[in-house]
Amino acid sequence: MCALPFHIWTFVLAFRDFSWVSDRTNSWDSIGVLSYGLIYALIESIVVFIIIVILGFLVSKKWEENRRITLLSLFIIILSIWAMVSHLYFLMEVSPPPQVINIIIGFTHPLRSIYAITFSLLASTFLIPSYLILQLKKPYQFIKDGLDQFSLLMTLYLFFDFAALIVILIRNIRG
Repeated sequence: MCALPFHIWTFVLAFRDFSWVSDRTNSWDSIGVLSYGLIYALIESIVVFIIIVILGFLVSKKWEENRRITLLSLFIIILSIWAMVSHLYFLMEVSPPPQVINIIIGFTHPLRSIYAITFSLLASTFLIPSYLILQLKKPYQFIKDGLDQFSLLMTLYLFFDFAALIVILIRNIRG
């Protein structure tokens, strides 16, 4: 699960840039950009996997192994979604509506309010799924089954990583 969100995001960004890179040079360069992105996503996934394995030792052994793995996998997905949303915020040059800004400015300590709102939102996106996975059987099974389906998709992305490695080797050998 560590690799899935990075690869999906790499494809989203690569296909977003594919046309202008092709127009600027050619399609082979666009494939090269995608290939470098996929290799970077693979390396990033390996680093995150190592971090998650280390963090896995902090999860209580009170819960069965599958619940702990499901919990950590879901944490990776939630964290990745937050990172994607943050990235999209700047890519699409979106700003909050003026009404929201005026409400926040009206607080005595606007910066503290922003931090409190952000912390509450972040905490709820991690605490609610944690409770569902660790305490309730049906939500745990539903989330576990969904993650199992996504892991099947990840095997396809590993094939693309192998193809990207070949493309990079060909591009570097040909000069």
